[in-house]
Amino acid sequence: MALPAVLPVGVPAALPISPQRLDASVQEFGRVGALPGGGVARLALTDADRAGRDLLVARMRALGLSVSVDAIGNIFGTRAGDGGTQGTVMVGSHIDTVSTGGLYDGTFGVLAGLEVVATLNDMGARTRHPITIAAFTNEEGARFQPDMLGSLVFAGGLALDEALALRDADGAVLGDELRRIGYAGQDRGPADMTAYFELHIEQGPVLEREGVQIGVVSGVQGISWHEITVRGRSAHAGTTPMAMRHDAGHAAARIVCGAHDMARTLGPDQLVATGYTRLTPNLVNVIAQEAVFTVDLRNPDNAALQQADAALLGIAQDVATQTGTDVTCRTLARFDPVAFDPACVNAVEHTARALGYSTRRLHSGAGHDAQMIARIAPSAMIFVPSVGGISHNVREFTALDDLVRGTVVLARLVADHAGATPA
Repeated sequence: MALPAVLPVGVPAALPISPQRLDASVQEFGRVGALPGGGVARLALTDADRAGRDLLVARMRALGLSVSVDAIGNIFGTRAGDGGTQGTVMVGSHIDTVSTGGLYDGTFGVLAGLEVVATLNDMGARTRHPITIAAFTNEEGARFQPDMLGSLVFAGGLALDEALALRDADGAVLGDELRRIGYAGQDRGPADMTAYFELHIEQGPVLEREGVQIGVVSGVQGISWHEITVRGRSAHAGTTPMAMRHDAGHAAARIVCGAHDMARTLGPDQLVATGYTRLTPNLVNVIAQEAVFTVDLRNPDNAALQQADAALLGIAQDVATQTGTDVTCRTLARFDPVAFDPACVNAVEHTARALGYSTRRLHSGAGHDAQMIARIAPSAMIFVPSVGGISHNVREFTALDDLVRGTVVLARLVADHAGATPA
């Protein structure tokens, strides 16, 4: 994509980022944990995640950044400012993925931050404030729950000891896995942040459908994850009369259908999804004794989300009574909706428009580290389009032109907030 060489007076200048270097970075990280046929699998604290972390740390050090790792494994690379260590401008996201991940979710935001630093280095620019690139641990929540775990601990929303004691589905302890891969750090991240910006693919279809170049994210909708366990009685599928069954699989299906019906009654903002499901025994000719599954509820309105939470529990108990099963519910994660800092949101919008890009304000449907950092620092997010709205999928794709536009906006925001001056 050709960037404008000269901009009118009063319009923020586009920093000369390198599209080729940015693309090469994305492709390089795409080879770490690569899946056959495309995509990547870098589940948090696996060997693939360690390889990605090692590559990131090497890239940070090659750019002259001071690298630190905190006790939950968050990685911070800081470019010094002329004013000392106070008031860093942080750019962040994550490099862990789901098991069927694409090349862009999270990773792009971190690599764009590195590209901003590389560009400032190329220019010989100095900044009044430090600039920190952050990669947070276990953002996806695909292996350990809750999601956004590293940023949540960093922001003080979850005790470190509690986080380190978490177990994955196979019983592995988070703290043990962190030590195993060599990223149980002893440092502390920046204590003082002037602003936090996170650049991310949209992971949805809105920007592409409307032909908009930059999404100005005003906030993140609330998220509520539940794990529901249904216990019935195992029996022969051919000899047990229907009226005498206590079928955990049947009960689970009824709860899921009830949750979807409930969501429709609460309006289009209420979302529901069933992800993980396990039946025991998982056999074609045996009535299930136990069903364990998850329900993901999301809504930008916290009161409506609370209503959905209560309704789901009511549905589960009603089904238990009707099917002669026992149902227990456990909350895996619960995050209220977040509104980003108005000044930072306005800065994203003004900068993108001044650079000649079309914009649209929208809420994020997915959770992001920015919603945790917003607890402790002025924060905002920038979205770029996702082709087909596809994400958490090996076919996830964003065109290089869109990656470049988002990085140009990020670079200008970081330069302005850090007080950049040319060599």
